[in-house]
Amino acid sequence: MVSVELGFTLGYILVCLCFVAPPSEFRAAGITVQNILAGWLGSEDLHFIYYHVKRTAATTLIHAALPLGYYVGLSIVSPHLQLWDFALAPTPALVYFAVFSTIFCGVVVMNYIWSRKGWERHPIVARLKSLGGNSWRATASNINVEFRRIDKFSSGIGGTRLYITDSWILKSGPYNVDIAHQANVHLHVIRTEDHVISHETGTSIQYLRIAVKQLSQGGKTFTIRLNSTEYGDLKNKLSAPIHAARDVVIRQSLSDMFLEAFREQVSQNPHYTLPEDAPPTEPCIGCMQTQSNIKLVKHCEEGDHGECVQCYCRPMWCLECMGKWFSSRQDQSHPERWLAGDSPCPTCRAKFCMLDVCFIA
Repeated sequence: MVSVELGFTLGYILVCLCFVAPPSEFRAAGITVQNILAGWLGSEDLHFIYYHVKRTAATTLIHAALPLGYYVGLSIVSPHLQLWDFALAPTPALVYFAVFSTIFCGVVVMNYIWSRKGWERHPIVARLKSLGGNSWRATASNINVEFRRIDKFSSGIGGTRLYITDSWILKSGPYNVDIAHQANVHLHVIRTEDHVISHETGTSIQYLRIAVKQLSQGGKTFTIRLNSTEYGDLKNKLSAPIHAARDVVIRQSLSDMFLEAFREQVSQNPHYTLPEDAPPTEPCIGCMQTQSNIKLVKHCEEGDHGECVQCYCRPMWCLECMGKWFSSRQDQSHPERWLAGDSPCPTCRAKFCMLDVCFIA
């Protein structure tokens, strides 16, 4: 009998972990609260706020039911314990039942209060109201519209997700969603976490802890945790600067280090002057955000890169996009050879090396 109870206990603990802190394998298999209740929750992409209002309510209810579910399950697999006969049941079991029944009932009442009048009393709605504006529904609509755009920054570690839209910083956790307007925050890197090996990649990894302090709402602060390799993308999406303490050292990703070396080499190359009758440059066709500022002109010696040829394409790329293209065409297993490598032009496929990349004067 003891082995049956022990087996049930271990199995139930595993089930609880799947719901409370699911590992990446379970999330990939869709064993999460969000996927199980997908039909009721709706679409996060279309209705971000309403999705998370219902998700957080469902998550609190399910998590509160898990301890009580153990009591019910144990009474089924081990009827000899007589857990439903309160006169004969062990005192610790009765205390357990009383405590977690009270917690579950309290969460049920809390969710009922939240859901009244269209979720008007939900904590996420309270956060939206504190942001000001004409109404919290208008603010929610604005967030929903921006969240649908494909250019938002997104990152996730464990059960927490971070989204940066054009105007908003959104951090979703199991029971809450932190919301801040980009124009109304100060961001500060408070510390780094270096790990020798990551259980997901098998390599060393660094995480950043960034405090987001809101200037209104009484200076409410929340923190975000981010892989240092995503730091550059985060800064590009934020309109506010990120400050870091002097003793905080942020490790650059391999691509960031290469782009820095690529930029330094290109700045030393001869500049290219557009002909007088040439049309003005257009936005880079890679990112469509920066003006084209790069022209490929063969400058390397024959002995250095024998395959390099003259490219006759008009300027259509910016430095960042050209550097990313160049690195993507290299042998990813030998990054030490990237600087000496060559690449086909992204437009006409003419071979070029780093010495042939020129800024437009």
